[in-house]
Amino acid sequence: MSTLQQLRHGLGTAWDSLADGWRQLRERAGQALTRFSPVRRRGELETADEQVLERAARWGLMAAEVKETDDEVIVRLEAPGLEPGDFDISVIDDILVVRGEKHLERQEQRGRYHVMECAYGAFERAIELPASVDDSRAKARYRRGVLRITLPKARSSRTRRIDVARG
Repeated sequence: MSTLQQLRHGLGTAWDSLADGWRQLRERAGQALTRFSPVRRRGELETADEQVLERAARWGLMAAEVKETDDEVIVRLEAPGLEPGDFDISVIDDILVVRGEKHLERQEQRGRYHVMECAYGAFERAIELPASVDDSRAKARYRRGVLRITLPKARSSRTRRIDVARG
């Protein structure tokens, strides 16, 4: 095989690998990609923090896991850098909607940012639920950057085993 053929083969293999990687990322993390919108306060002059936020990432990953048992649906959402009061959680039809705002926290006023990969601002993440739930009995807990929401299933969605009698 000539050098040119080896180069073409190598580039073709690299391109196929890259395309496969993007496909897998889109399939597995497509829903986790979440838009963060900077929050503007009306009537206020642009603060130093708002100027920093203009350079921050507009998209971030908020990975979720949805687990179903016989009696409930459990959703875990990775959302680091927030406080329990930063979340607004609701169920609309069979979709769990988590809204919130991630604030920029600066400890020191000196220095400049050179890399801003973290996303800040208002966000909304919609997660399709596998069953109807009773949102009036839902519970949420936030610990170590993970929001855990436990949603009891609606009576009509619960799995109940029916025994069959002999004869």
